[in-house]
Amino acid sequence: MDTDKPALAVPENAAAAPPTPIKRHTRATLAIAFGIAAVSDFLAMWTVIAPPLQITLDVATAFVLFLILGRRWALLPGLIAEAIPGMGVFPVWVLVVLSIIIYDGIKKPHKA
Repeated sequence: MDTDKPALAVPENAAAAPPTPIKRHTRATLAIAFGIAAVSDFLAMWTVIAPPLQITLDVATAFVLFLILGRRWALLPGLIAEAIPGMGVFPVWVLVVLSIIIYDGIKKPHKA
């Protein structure tokens, strides 16, 4: 018996189960998310002088993008970047949505 290899617990039906395909967003969903991000970034330029309004806008944008795109870690750094004073002049939400679109386009290799 070979004891050099670590023991792995594998379910009995693991060999029979096909790999689940990655669910990708439709172009319409991505276009809606991009539009929401663009409108939010445009409005953020005008709310720089009212920080409570800007924070409310950013939290609402993060929540709506969370509903549209699902649980994405890229939304959290976007929300943190928008919380930094003065970052409202940069299109952070548009960049976040673009990064999600690009990341979804990259195919992950299947493990054999």
